[in-house]
Parts: sequence; C-alpha cells; structure tokens
Amino acid sequence: MYIPAHFEVDDLAAKHALIEAHSFGTLIVTLDGRLEATHLPFLLDRGGGPHGMLRAHMARANPAWRAFDGTTEALAIFLGVEGYISPDWYESKHQVPTWNYVAVHAYGVPRELDDAGTVCLLDELSARHEGALLPKPPWTASKLDPDYFAKLRRAIVAFEITVTRLEGKAKLSQNKTAADVAGAAAALDTQGDQWSRALARQMRQAMSRGKGC
Repeated sequence: MYIPAHFEVDDLAAKHALIEAHSFGTLIVTLDGRLEATHLPFLLDRGGGPHGMLRAHMARANPAWRAFDGTTEALAIFLGVEGYISPDWYESKHQVPTWNYVAVHAYGVPRELDDAGTVCLLDELSARHEGALLPKPPWTASKLDPDYFAKLRRAIVAFEITVTRLEGKAKLSQNKTAADVAGAAAALDTQGDQWSRALARQMRQAMSRGKGC
C-alpha cells in the first residue's frame, strides 16, 4: 500500500483497534496465477505474534483455500471510515476533490486449522458477535445436534494467519491547514449520517496529533 509519511499509522495498538472495529475484511490470495478475493469476518489475537494473528473460515467449496500451501503470502484488508471531501469545504482556494479513508493491510501465510481449532474459532466468533446483541440470550453451538455440527464443520475451512507485516494508513487531510480540516469536518457533520460524523471526528483527532487512526 502506498503510504505517504504524513498518512502513516505506525502505532500497533491503533492498527489492531481498527481491525477489531472493522473486522469484516477482504482476504486476497493468489491461486493458479490469478487473484482471488473473499470477504470474511476475522478475529484478531493481538498477542499471536509480533504483529498479531488473524483467524477466519470460508466455505470448502470456495477454491481460495487451496492457496493455503504453507509458503504463499496472503493479504487481508480492513477498511475503516471513508468518505468524499468536497474542495468547497476548505477555507483555502485552488483545492480539488479527494477521498479520505482509514485502512489496515495485514500480510502473512495462511495455515489451515484442525477440527479442534475450528471449533474454538467458531465459538469465539459467535460469542463476540452475539455479545453485541445483549440482552438477547447468546446463541451457542451447543444448540446444534453434535452430528449436524460436525457435518457443518467439514463444509468449511478454518485458518489462521500470523501477521508478518502490518500497514496502516489514515488519509484524513493531515496535509491541509487546521482551518481547512475544520471546515471539511464541519461540513461532514451536516451530512446527517453516522459515517460522515465518524469521519469528521477522526479528521479532528488526526489534526490534533499530527497523524492518526
């Protein structure tokens, strides 16, 4: 990923936080000389290596898992807030339209998990997202017939990626003046949707610290 110095996110905790907040990522692998992209919910283990570890699963019918040969690098992309910035929102003249966004790219070699690892992944994944639905009683795999659950597991491929390289980019108008950022953020706040307001908030935070996520 091309990252100008003023847009680089070099704080590991900030990159991890973005992955956890926007955990539905895109896995890109190379299979038979072509690129394959799969959209998946990931779990991040912050302590699973120097840069963390990612875990996810996909349908066995999806050929992308055949790229898990133990040596070939894959890329997982996580996109945070993003949005269009109109030049009319800046105080400075002679500006052009742009798009602000925050993203993290995680690189590593996928490794297929055994059945026990698959069960752990599925339990943790459902627990995380069911927990967001409280006070609804959480769904657990114990509600499934054991034989049926085993059949379902055979139809998926669970895997983990020890992250060997973790890149973060926060393009949030850090290369503009404080007045320009203030004007664009104020305009975003008037758009009325939560994504625009979130982008405005992160632009203000980035300006206050020089760079950010």
